[in-house]
Amino acid sequence: MKLNYILLFLPVALSTSANESEIEVITTTASRITQTNQTIPLSISQLNEAQLEAIGVTHIEKALRLVAGANVQHGNGQEYLPALRSPVLTGAGACGGLLTAEDGIPLRAAGFCNINELFESHFEVAQRIEVLKGPGSVMYGSNAVHGVVNVITPDTISDEQRAALDLGSYGYRRAKYQSGSEAHGIGVALSVTDDRGYRNDESVKQHKISLRHHADNEWATITNGLTFTHLEQHTAGYITGKDSYKDRDLAKQNDNPEAYRNATSLRAWSEVSWLADDSTKVLIKPYVRYQKMDFLKHFLPGQPIEENNQRGMGFQSLMSHAFADSWLVRGGFDGEYTQGEMLQYQPNPTQGSAFLQQTIPQGKHYDYQVNAWQLAPFVSVNWRSGPWNAEIGGRFESMKYDYTNAMLAGRLKEDGSACGMGGCRYHRPPSGKDSFSYFSPKVAISYQWNEDLLFYGNISQGYRAPQTSELYQLQRAQSKAELEEEQAKNIELGIKLERDSLQLQGAIYQMQKEQVILRDSDFFYINDGRSVHKGMELELDYKLTAAWHIAMAYSHAKHSYDFDRVLSQINIRGNAMDTAPRNVANIALKWQPTSTLTTQLNWHALSRYFTDPENQHQYSGHTLLSAHVKWQLDPKLALTFRVKNLLDERYAERADYTSFSGDRYFPGKPRNVLLSVDYQW
Repeated sequence: MKLNYILLFLPVALSTSANESEIEVITTTASRITQTNQTIPLSISQLNEAQLEAIGVTHIEKALRLVAGANVQHGNGQEYLPALRSPVLTGAGACGGLLTAEDGIPLRAAGFCNINELFESHFEVAQRIEVLKGPGSVMYGSNAVHGVVNVITPDTISDEQRAALDLGSYGYRRAKYQSGSEAHGIGVALSVTDDRGYRNDESVKQHKISLRHHADNEWATITNGLTFTHLEQHTAGYITGKDSYKDRDLAKQNDNPEAYRNATSLRAWSEVSWLADDSTKVLIKPYVRYQKMDFLKHFLPGQPIEENNQRGMGFQSLMSHAFADSWLVRGGFDGEYTQGEMLQYQPNPTQGSAFLQQTIPQGKHYDYQVNAWQLAPFVSVNWRSGPWNAEIGGRFESMKYDYTNAMLAGRLKEDGSACGMGGCRYHRPPSGKDSFSYFSPKVAISYQWNEDLLFYGNISQGYRAPQTSELYQLQRAQSKAELEEEQAKNIELGIKLERDSLQLQGAIYQMQKEQVILRDSDFFYINDGRSVHKGMELELDYKLTAAWHIAMAYSHAKHSYDFDRVLSQINIRGNAMDTAPRNVANIALKWQPTSTLTTQLNWHALSRYFTDPENQHQYSGHTLLSAHVKWQLDPKLALTFRVKNLLDERYAERADYTSFSGDRYFPGKPRNVLLSVDYQW
């Protein structure tokens, strides 16, 4: 798809003079205080409740298709691999490149990420999803390298009630319920999902509940929130063989019927805000967090089981003070303490070659605990004069890990015996401490051309501290991982336009990452990777007439390796990064002929991409059509019928290539339907 085809829409959009009143889009992700997106010199996308309901979000990937610059790839069940202004993040160093949060609270502690962690958010009932693109480390610290995805749970504190039922192909069922009491200031939202799956022996059972409480008094506003989630999943792995996803029989096969993932999470928080005086606002947000998960690593020799958990507490704070009409100072101090545990054990002997059987023994591989502290002061100063607005800010963050190994250190079996002359595959470092610190600056400037049009530019820097898994889950002869913080330097120019029935947001950016964490050919974690990320993004929402409406999200990007590394006798410097399509587009065309009937057609296109760093193998890309019809039978009752993959395209949700398995895929679903009944009273 060529960029100039997309730009053909702009002259039509910019010439509009519709009479619709302007819809004000707000965000809390950028600053923890509610702001109008139009005034923020950053690229932020918002997905509102109506957009999420229209597509029937059964997986977080379906929602993030609507965000320019995002390219989340669905694995199986609730699993996925993320991408935001990046290639799809996978392998060593991938986890932690994107910060995920719910109601502003990171889903996981900074050093204990899980690549799939957004399934622990309650996106099924989200009031909105906010996506901040580019480094967000000044406000969020470590992990906010490529951006932040923040799921906002619904404000259920009203006397209205709502019940919904979704029924779909391949045994998909989901029930949702929301209720509240304005008099008591409480509300609840829950969802129950039972998905039998398209492929053999796969399934998902998931339960989520979110509670909300609100209270106002003379001196403060207090909002309390809690989310609990529980997942039971039977997982289907990759299918292998060139273009195997095109064969319907092969696509349904599951070579790993024994694979599973179970996960439980709990987050609770309290936000207290008050006005100290007419020009000073204070916000304090303490929280607690608990998570545990166990899953079968069916993709590793010996198929070990991992059990991990983390529990901790922390707080976020912010004080905002205005000086006269021109100056605004914001500052705060964040802190967090987390205790994490990890156990990996193998209940059965390793199958395969004699070498694998000898070096990967039955029994425990890792058993350790890490106590982690994260402390971070931050400040920003904002100056406004006429149409000009400038901001400078920074965050200093200190992270400390106290690691305790509960097994014998080294490359030994659980009982202390050796695995032959070469030693065991898994290497346990001795107990010890590690610390990391980093300063993240940001400079932004904007010019308000008129009340509708804003131009902006910003320079920001992000970082990612090494994860505990990279420091303490070593392999082969690596006895200690000498790792430093990953760094990202980003420059961005953008435009925001809101005019009557038109909303437009565009940006161009360039980001350079240094000290990227990789795993070399010896299975050592190393810190010498570099990459360059360049792109442009466009989001458009335009009401053409009273009955017709179009929305678009488009990105064109180039992500490339910027360091010397010879793989299969090919130096990858300058190569396109694997799983990094140049073009990703999503267009939605809505027609509402009457006040009670709405139809929508969605077009999603993904261009080809290489599946290996050597750029010797590739996936051809795909184009998908989906449609839905919503019928509002009366003010309380609505029916929605959706057809996904309308043309029955044979495609892969994810494609990659490895030297040991060749081409492999997570196949996409054939044409499928979803019927929703929604009742409010």
